[in-house]
Amino acid sequence: MENKQAVEDMTKEKDYYEPVKEAFERLFKEKGQVHLEITADKPFSNKLKSEITHRDIIFYFLKEARPDITGFIKMGTYSTRFIIVEIKDEAIKLDHIYQTRKYAELVGAEFVFLVSAEEIPDEIKKLAHVAFALLSLPYSYKKLILCQFDKNSNQIIDWYEENPFEKEYIWK
Repeated sequence: MENKQAVEDMTKEKDYYEPVKEAFERLFKEKGQVHLEITADKPFSNKLKSEITHRDIIFYFLKEARPDITGFIKMGTYSTRFIIVEIKDEAIKLDHIYQTRKYAELVGAEFVFLVSAEEIPDEIKKLAHVAFALLSLPYSYKKLILCQFDKNSNQIIDWYEENPFEKEYIWK
């Protein structure tokens, strides 16, 4: 009986999609016009596809595996920047980082987040210090950001290496 209850109490990854999406919408809305959608279990919307121009081939590769949340932010008249959010209901592992990087590279995302309900492992932080390219993104000076999400407050409570929403230079 206890095992059955423990299984029922476990939160599934998909249970985090909507609250994490809402948390990021709140953060991005302060910086520009944001559009985020849950893409883990459904194709990209026409609105999202229309922003990803000259890269139609990526949709062929994103049919079988898609980021959990994909979107964009419009900052000014001509600036559209893509967003990827990958969610895990377990501690972040090295394979999760490479999975998230794959999505970021395909989409050409500048804002990339790997979110876990668990604390960010010290081993991953230490690895990022010695393998400095691990969290680097090829399309910008920005980095893949590791996050811890708290389901009780529905907020990001920890950022690694830093919270990009507190750094003004990122938004210029």
